[in-house]
Amino acid sequence: MRRHTLLAAFWVAFGLICLPFAAEAQQAKLHRLGFLGFNSPSFPPYQTFLQTLRELGYVDGKNIAIEARYAQGNVDRLPELARELVRLDVHLLVVIGDQGVKAAKQATDTIPIVVMACDPLESLVVSIARPVGKATGVTCISSELAGKRLQMLKELVPALARVAVLYNPDDRNKSWEYKKVQEAAHSMNLTLQAFQVNSPSAIDEAFVRMASDQAQALLIFADPFMNGQVQKLADLSLKNRLPAIYGFREFADAGGLFAYGASTHWLARHAALYVDKIFKGANPGDLPIEQPTTFELVINLKTAKALGLTIPDKLLSVADDVIE
Repeated sequence: MRRHTLLAAFWVAFGLICLPFAAEAQQAKLHRLGFLGFNSPSFPPYQTFLQTLRELGYVDGKNIAIEARYAQGNVDRLPELARELVRLDVHLLVVIGDQGVKAAKQATDTIPIVVMACDPLESLVVSIARPVGKATGVTCISSELAGKRLQMLKELVPALARVAVLYNPDDRNKSWEYKKVQEAAHSMNLTLQAFQVNSPSAIDEAFVRMASDQAQALLIFADPFMNGQVQKLADLSLKNRLPAIYGFREFADAGGLFAYGASTHWLARHAALYVDKIFKGANPGDLPIEQPTTFELVINLKTAKALGLTIPDKLLSVADDVIE
């Protein structure tokens, strides 16, 4: 009996000795994550990102601390917000878009970065397959789909001759995308009219000029700034009776005619998966830039009817979702 008592006392004492070390080990498991967004947390993919982290076992305040900063649509705020996250000594940065990548890389060359953006990501990596360095992420490969979107506009409006192209010049990827769509337009005998915008008021002015230039359809390049303006873009396209296509389904959900591209929710989910891999010890430079393999076509039939358009059966048959 005495032996059992001594053993019990030993293990109690041993446990008390080990408690500080156990607490320290548990504390070491707290991952500090910085999130740099362009718009606001109300943009649905951010919720998908958080939900995926929860599914992977990360609980905010328990084993992960998330510091999120948003530029509220003002690109000039990104550099200071990135520096603020670096000062908080986060273990990893998740950033949105080309401008976010630039701000993050200027703020740190030691903290791993996971980016959600569109290609070619030349500012981020040397090689898609092997990024090297501290950065990796996911891309929507929007430029590779530019010609396909133009072709869809042509199928919808057979007599199409003049297409307005609306994009944000502050995103360096957009000039690359415009070159791609120029190549496609040439093969289809279409004339492009470029409209560069980087503010809500510039969008209003661009639509006035589109009407003056007698544009017959509109191709909008997706980027974080445009993502924050999808409702405005959808409303103005309908008001000006312009058949318009965008890269993400949020545009069609907002009343735009149709959208074709990668899912923003796919991008957010796979960015979270990369966060998990890096927190578990993976070297970001060894993780290839992940590209989507499937794309969604979403058509707003209600908007088509309001524009007096009949969606060809060919497009309807391949649509992933039709909004009525």
